[in-house]
Amino acid sequence: MHPVRIAPSLLASDFSNLRAEIESIERAGCDLLHLDVMDGHFVPNLTFGPLVVEAIKRCASKPLDTHLMIADPWKYADAFLDAGSDWLTFHVEVAGRGDALELLRHIRARGCKAGLSLQPDTPVERLQPFLAEVDLVLVMSVVAGFGGQKFRAGVLPKVQALRDMGFAGEISMDGGIGPETIAESAAAGTNVFVAGTAVFGAEDRAARIDHLRQVAEKASLARDRGGKGGGR
Repeated sequence: MHPVRIAPSLLASDFSNLRAEIESIERAGCDLLHLDVMDGHFVPNLTFGPLVVEAIKRCASKPLDTHLMIADPWKYADAFLDAGSDWLTFHVEVAGRGDALELLRHIRARGCKAGLSLQPDTPVERLQPFLAEVDLVLVMSVVAGFGGQKFRAGVLPKVQALRDMGFAGEISMDGGIGPETIAESAAAGTNVFVAGTAVFGAEDRAARIDHLRQVAEKASLARDRGGKGGGR
């Protein structure tokens, strides 16, 4: 069983005071720092590139969980690995543009966890050919690249489907995760929870992370006692 991990998304932080924001959430007990990289092509918005990741790495003590929402991860993967990414995830929707298996193996050979992500409307079966080389699956519960969306519970069956397909790695959920939604995500078998405003917008970030962790662990324990699988 994988441990519950809380991964605040720095996209929700105050970028004018990024060092202090990183120190704040690390003191508050986060497990990972989630970095949303958007290229203006795969998704219509732009965020930041390897230079910012490198700067974050100099400030951070927690692993960097980098989510590449980009059209050409083959071109840029090494730049983000060189910048200090510890987990590197790209989207299965771009897998036909290059050799996805080769890229996953390359990421792992560089000593980084390799991940694949899928949009809410992408069938989970698209992941099947690649799962042997995947350490993490990132299930999007909102459409990548757009803010202000509500959590889509309809993606939760994908988590159990992954376990039924024999995937034993970590499963992350990104989009609309907060105190009201984390329990059902954990009950489905998710163990990594990407939370943006739910953490950075909290008056007491340590209390919020602790609450999210407790709710997720309780739901995970209830699932395991119920014999529904997941998280193995």
